[in-house]
Amino acid sequence: MTSQTTTAAASGTWTLGDRTVNRIGFGAMRLTQHGEAFAADALPRDRDQAISVLRRALDLGVNHIDTAAFYFSPLRSANELINRALAPYPHDLVITTEVGPGRDPSGRWLPHAAPGQLRGQVEENLRQLGRDHLDVVNLRIVGTDSIAERFGALAELRTAGLIRHLGLSNIRPHHLAEAQAIASVVCVQNMYGLGASPEQQELLDHCGEQHIAFVPFYAIAGTGRTAGATTDHSREVHAIARAHGVSAAQIRLAWTLHQGSHVLAIPGTGDLDHLAQNVAAGSLRLSQEELAALDPSATGRPE
Repeated sequence: MTSQTTTAAASGTWTLGDRTVNRIGFGAMRLTQHGEAFAADALPRDRDQAISVLRRALDLGVNHIDTAAFYFSPLRSANELINRALAPYPHDLVITTEVGPGRDPSGRWLPHAAPGQLRGQVEENLRQLGRDHLDVVNLRIVGTDSIAERFGALAELRTAGLIRHLGLSNIRPHHLAEAQAIASVVCVQNMYGLGASPEQQELLDHCGEQHIAFVPFYAIAGTGRTAGATTDHSREVHAIARAHGVSAAQIRLAWTLHQGSHVLAIPGTGDLDHLAQNVAAGSLRLSQEELAALDPSATGRPE
């Protein structure tokens, strides 16, 4: 590593539960395949390439990785790649996993897990990662129904020592309140990025007020979602990217980080160059004028 290399430390830090992480992390969803995540005909990524990306991420100071047992493509599993590349794990590495959804071996989506099935999902993540406990487990939600039984089941697994901290994913505000009545929540992982709705912004701000990490997904992909980074950038994004000599995707990521010191980004890639660009985005500092040009509603929020 040269003195000119930008590392994840440039993004600042946040205390996630009882662990300090750099605010630029790594999402493993796209690590296992080329093209769209979860596509039935996805071409598996070269194993050595994926392992190289994971190891380089740690070289660049990434110490927060987001993964799940259902992140897999034909021949490749994100958890098993992480295990192969990084075990024995560094003491400062935080691995966040997600439960709730599931896929069968063919890749077909299964109904979301009932409370009694969550232990099996937690144990599957433990086996694949080669660990005896999980740092953070997010319960992913679909719909607006009560999550009390499911979150309560995870809280019991935390008491049993299988989980260190709990989080939530894809939630509505009332889910957070419901979960907090059962056990502490260290992070909320929801869709968020440029063009976020007022409701999405309100949840981000609410998490900041309660000192809960907010972890946006699709911050770069935007409307592209599982297909990957959007190419639908505004004139303002392109203009500010040119002014900084960076890509439009890096500006979108930097903008997201400017929305609060509790925001933890988890951009994912299987490409070494894109990885370096994502990490470098954490060092970009946007002016109030640039923030206003990108999204007027973003001005005045604490960074």
